[in-house]
Amino acid sequence: MPKIINTKKIKLLSCVIALMWGNISLSYAAVVPEGIKLSEKQEIVRNNGSEPASLDVHKVESDTEFNIISDFFDGLIYIDQKSEIKPKLATSWETNDNKNWIFHLRKDAKWSDGSPITAHDVVFSWRRLIDPLTGSPYGNYLVNASVVNATDVLQGKSKVEALGIKALDDFTVEVKLDKPVGDFLQMLAHPSMIPINEKMVKRYGDKWTKPEYFVGSGAFKLSEWVVNERVVGIRNPQYWDDKNTVINKVTYLALASDKADLNRYLAGEIDITLTIPLESFASLKKKYPEQVNISPRIGTYFYEFNTKKPPFNDIRVRQALNLAVDRNVIADKVLGQGQKAAYTLLPPDTGGFSFQQPDYVSWTQEQRIAKARELLNEAGFNQSNRLKFNLLYNTSEAHKKIAIAVSSMWKKNLGADVILQNQEWKVVLDNKYQGKFDIARYGWIADYNSPMTFFNIFTTGHTQNSSSYSNKKFDELVSESGRTNYKSSYQQALDIVTHDAPIIPVYYYVNAKMVKPYIGGFYVDSRGYVFTKDLYVIKH
Repeated sequence: MPKIINTKKIKLLSCVIALMWGNISLSYAAVVPEGIKLSEKQEIVRNNGSEPASLDVHKVESDTEFNIISDFFDGLIYIDQKSEIKPKLATSWETNDNKNWIFHLRKDAKWSDGSPITAHDVVFSWRRLIDPLTGSPYGNYLVNASVVNATDVLQGKSKVEALGIKALDDFTVEVKLDKPVGDFLQMLAHPSMIPINEKMVKRYGDKWTKPEYFVGSGAFKLSEWVVNERVVGIRNPQYWDDKNTVINKVTYLALASDKADLNRYLAGEIDITLTIPLESFASLKKKYPEQVNISPRIGTYFYEFNTKKPPFNDIRVRQALNLAVDRNVIADKVLGQGQKAAYTLLPPDTGGFSFQQPDYVSWTQEQRIAKARELLNEAGFNQSNRLKFNLLYNTSEAHKKIAIAVSSMWKKNLGADVILQNQEWKVVLDNKYQGKFDIARYGWIADYNSPMTFFNIFTTGHTQNSSSYSNKKFDELVSESGRTNYKSSYQQALDIVTHDAPIIPVYYYVNAKMVKPYIGGFYVDSRGYVFTKDLYVIKH
């Protein structure tokens, strides 16, 4: 997983980071071992699980979109398989104080239409990301990164031109921060920070992501998009590192059904599944052990309360529902693929820290239920006034199984009447941000390996704070933690958000995929991304 950069140790002394990597052979392209015979047909089919809401970098927020975007675009830097920060569109960078940064772009990088990728595209993209008119779910990201004037720009108090980024020339970008940010370079690896083509966006507006107008910067470019069926990428001959790309075509399917995903995999129609059906996992692991791929993922699956909507504006109701969920049953029996029960927002060892857990982790489940009943009774809910609400989740067999299990726990233990609502992913997102929900399934995969990426989305007014949670002390601690990277501040913030319970943490994620044995170079990073440019098809 990515390493935390300690601001106290990062006396960069104006050194040029990356040491002109443009002249060094990099390790993030497909590396085919000697003696491996490649298939004549270098094409891969991957299941992506759902129809992407968009391929506009600034209009999306989930892996459904980022899985594809990460193949079609390059960022300034990337995190390699050893969790080290390496150059991509930027060949090098430098800083004196970890506040003022200079990035030097590679001069051989081109858009898929053959035009040069310039510093002006980077500036345009960051401005568009934070522009309140864009309405990006990741609009707060540059605020989190402490880019100068980011808060005022996002709030509409300043024009986008005031943002602390400018092009010094066609291939040099200057970025100014309000304060040293130890995670800054890691933050640049996130898909929301990817530069997009200014000319195409201005020329075609929201239509720029259509295949006939699409211009990208990655190893692949969009060639076909059949809604609710597939997105197809073909090799981009203009890619600066095309000589180290092997795959010629990648197809992303929009199969929400885990069973359909597996059936088509077993029929030879899919090379990499999105996940593995829960009920088939044990048998598949026994029959195809070399094709079952399980790896850690730094993320938390949770249920989110609409904290502005009664009765979920009552902390006692939220705490009661939180205590009544038996996470071990979910992790071990409903899932059983290596997931761990989650009692807090932060996955284990986030940022290299080990955090203290809430007291009720050591209780028996019976003790938790007894406390939950007590809290719910205090809030005015009992057998004569039963708690009733809707539980919203997006289409997936796994989400459905978990929702059924959790709602059964609430009914059995608290007498709650729960109506399950199943909607497509795009509809769920719309309803969440419009506040049209009671409790909704959600989850968070770390944008970078730090508690900050989890905490930020629960700060007051954050663009992704769809729970509408607000606690001034929590906000202050998160702000302080961003400056200091101190465990004590993180722990205090974690204790507050755990106590206030705007969410119910359920389990910590793992990556679970079926992968054909002839797919070489396969690797899943800690965020769950599989980069097609790393892959190759072995003759079989």
